[in-house]
Amino acid sequence: MRNIIMVALALALVPLMAMAQAGSLTGKWKTIDDETNAPRSIVEITEVNGELQGRILQIFYRPDEKPDPVCEACEGERKDKPVIGMTFLWGLKPDGANEWASGSVLDPKNGKIYNAKATLTEAGQKLRLRGFIGTPILGRTQIWLREP
Repeated sequence: MRNIIMVALALALVPLMAMAQAGSLTGKWKTIDDETNAPRSIVEITEVNGELQGRILQIFYRPDEKPDPVCEACEGERKDKPVIGMTFLWGLKPDGANEWASGSVLDPKNGKIYNAKATLTEAGQKLRLRGFIGTPILGRTQIWLREP
């Protein structure tokens, strides 16, 4: 009888956990290359002092890429540092329901830092990250998929 109650309780909690996650960017995400539509990396978003930041956990390498890249084009403290483990997204703050803004995102390929905003869609299972210069109209969007 106790096992039946435990299973029922576990099944009851699954939708609650999904709903709690639906309104949060925190967790692991699979980034999708907006040019090739192929998985590019796994990133983890965490909350630090009320702001969200993301770091690269894993990269899916293309055949023409060398493993364990460093950010050669970066400036300052990120110059020539490994891309894996690097914080490349920071400063995102809540900006309405399922939206975050006022952040920055680094493109490790070119070392440039862009303004960033993010929106959760599809019950929290997709993230739309927009990197831009000045106004969001001048930028590009990537879709990320929540990792289990």
